[in-house]
Amino acid sequence: MLKETYNYIAVIHYADDGISISFPDLPGCFSCADGDDDVFSMAQEAMGLHLWSMEQDGDKIPVPSTLSNIKLEENEVAIMINVFMPTIRNKINNKVVKKTLTIPQWINVEAEHAGVNFSQLLQKALKEYLGIEREVSK
Repeated sequence: MLKETYNYIAVIHYADDGISISFPDLPGCFSCADGDDDVFSMAQEAMGLHLWSMEQDGDKIPVPSTLSNIKLEENEVAIMINVFMPTIRNKINNKVVKKTLTIPQWINVEAEHAGVNFSQLLQKALKEYLGIEREVSK
């Protein structure tokens, strides 16, 4: 069963060339920000995408550390980041992907003449073929 929310500590590192964000409990999860206004949203996005990828790969999600266990350098700050995964999963799963297909010219002419929305028709046909009844979330 997938969790709805995750809470992890992000370490914000301030340097002359910008702000970097890392997660001690999530190796490989990094981001950066232009200023303090961007830190929280960039950290949330990075953490959400990283955890989604871990879920997809079947990786074990680590137990979060406590703030008292985090060792900081002089130019670092620790903040707690929370992500609501149903929103992230929904956004990723409903991302539009472009597909190229080939049909005979005469079918294309007839379909365009009839005002066919090719994307909508293909989605409908694929859902019917695959036995999918759910609607696409927006």
